[in-house]
Amino acid sequence: MDFSRWVFLILIFVSFSAIPIWSDSSLSEIPINFLNFAKKAEVFDWIVGVRRRIHENPELGYEEFETSKIIREELDKLGISYKYPFATTGIVGFVGSGKSPFVAIRADMDALPMQEMVDWEHKSKNAGKMHACGHDAHVAMLLGAAKILQEHRDILKGTVALVFQPAEEGGGGAKKMIDAGALENIESIFGLHVNPQFPLGKVSSRPGPFLAGSGFFEAVISGKGGHAAIPQHSIDPILAASNVIVSLQHLVSREADPLDSQVVTVAKFQGGGAFNVIPDSVTIGGTFRAFSKESFQQLRQRIEEVIVGQAAVQRCNATVDFLTKEKPFFPPTVNDKNLHKHFQRVAGDMLGNDHVKDMEPLMGSEDFAFYQEVIPGYFYLLGMQDETNEKLVSVHSPYFKINEEALPIGAALQASLAIRYLLEAQSQVPSSSISDHHDEL
Repeated sequence: MDFSRWVFLILIFVSFSAIPIWSDSSLSEIPINFLNFAKKAEVFDWIVGVRRRIHENPELGYEEFETSKIIREELDKLGISYKYPFATTGIVGFVGSGKSPFVAIRADMDALPMQEMVDWEHKSKNAGKMHACGHDAHVAMLLGAAKILQEHRDILKGTVALVFQPAEEGGGGAKKMIDAGALENIESIFGLHVNPQFPLGKVSSRPGPFLAGSGFFEAVISGKGGHAAIPQHSIDPILAASNVIVSLQHLVSREADPLDSQVVTVAKFQGGGAFNVIPDSVTIGGTFRAFSKESFQQLRQRIEEVIVGQAAVQRCNATVDFLTKEKPFFPPTVNDKNLHKHFQRVAGDMLGNDHVKDMEPLMGSEDFAFYQEVIPGYFYLLGMQDETNEKLVSVHSPYFKINEEALPIGAALQASLAIRYLLEAQSQVPSSSISDHHDEL
């Protein structure tokens, strides 16, 4: 066989069977290049503009129709295909080949029912509604990631799904997205949340349990009303409710393992309207949290037993509602250990290893956990506290602000986590299986 024929056969073999080889150095450059792209004036201004438009028009869970419309308009402009609707207002966009492997990045869209107290040009125009948890920034960053990925789609090997989800604030939108098929073909998923108490340019998370599972309860304790001056003719539900609340605190202090973090908090107490009248009933309500399903279910059972039992001691009746139709139980947020290593590598390449921190678990909850019950998932916090500016208040405050300097960091990091996941997954796939694929979209 002559030399030219050997060369021809080698070229044919390489063309049909070779896997793109990415060195560690070339992979490490992707996050830096993406961040530089996101910080370009025209890209930064676009991301900020999207965020401000959404902030001006906050919408509650499953009502995000205008927010969803803005997202779809921007995806259309970027030339990105999508499926709509999921769970009423949700969207899943697709960047890449439309073939496996699939990885997802997610943002939540809903606002909170509170009046904004921040006085600025782009203040909420919807009375009693505000983006006080950063979901407007999450959406803007996911669109920013979409723009970055679309601009660099020539190096995409696989498909990135862009999951825009409604109703994170207690509505269980993630669960409804899953039930509607939003995770079809997806192998792993990444999500983030802004953190106003953590420095700008730093990120934090942990492997394993990160955020607690959570539930809500409401109880009506009924007695017999009457005049406060003759309590012997009444059955006092306020006294009964007071004993219930004290007894509920014993569930954590005396029934839970001290090394198994749990919380039971009564935050609602409604009863009576006069100083000298014992009411017929009292309503209390609150939340409970735990890091394991077993502890969570134990708390749920004991909360009902304590409320009913302690009310009976005071001759009252009690009914307990766990409000699962309006506020479904959130499972614990548990980060996949392999994805944690991936996050450390990618975030370290972008921000420096000293800007990627492990942190202790938090008792807050996130419905991102529903995704993690189905596929491996990873959730992390994005710092946005600039020490040269005023100190930012916590989320769920009417005075909550976003430091928009964090937006390009979040956009670039989400895009980098996704594309590096695909490239690294591709390098592990046997060459014989690469051409043996089919259309998934």
